[in-house]
Amino acid sequence: MKDAFKLPEDCTDMREVRIGVDTTDRELMDLLDRRFGYMRAAARIKTDRAVVRDEARKTEVVENARVDAEKRDLPAGKIAQIWDELVETSIAYELEEWDRLRSPD
Repeated sequence: MKDAFKLPEDCTDMREVRIGVDTTDRELMDLLDRRFGYMRAAARIKTDRAVVRDEARKTEVVENARVDAEKRDLPAGKIAQIWDELVETSIAYELEEWDRLRSPD
């Protein structure tokens, strides 16, 4: 049986902290899996490969993350960098998926 995780404010030792971090990492992977599912949906829906990269949308998404991080008193600049990389990776994934869906097999 897996150990139940505690919220950060309830942790009293490093074992509990590590269980919480590992649990959170698995939850983040579930969220990334869902996010990349939306990239697959976008690749399926978009009829023009040229519209996969949308710099205005990318800027908006990264800025939203930066503002949200700031409100949470998190390192906003670093989180914006992470989001920039996430969006770039998502665009590359969507382009690959777009090509895969339309390639003659």
